[in-house]
Amino acid sequence: MGFDVRNHHLVCNHSKASEAEKEALLKRYNIIIRDLPKILRQDPAIAALNPVEGDVIKIERISKTAGKTEYYRQVIES
Repeated sequence: MGFDVRNHHLVCNHSKASEAEKEALLKRYNIIIRDLPKILRQDPAIAALNPVEGDVIKIERISKTAGKTEYYRQVIES
């Protein structure tokens, strides 16, 4: 039995963006998926999401000063 990093209080919420969210994000910022920051498919924070290369991961961070912010990462192979 190992430690599940997703349950740690310092790990932000990670979820897989839907295709509609993904397309809206790329259109909103006028970018292509390659322009997004990367996250490895093997990252422990997203392993339970069963990601595949090309998926977009939405990361929600909570800050006392900035409130809730969203970040997006492109899933890549190592």
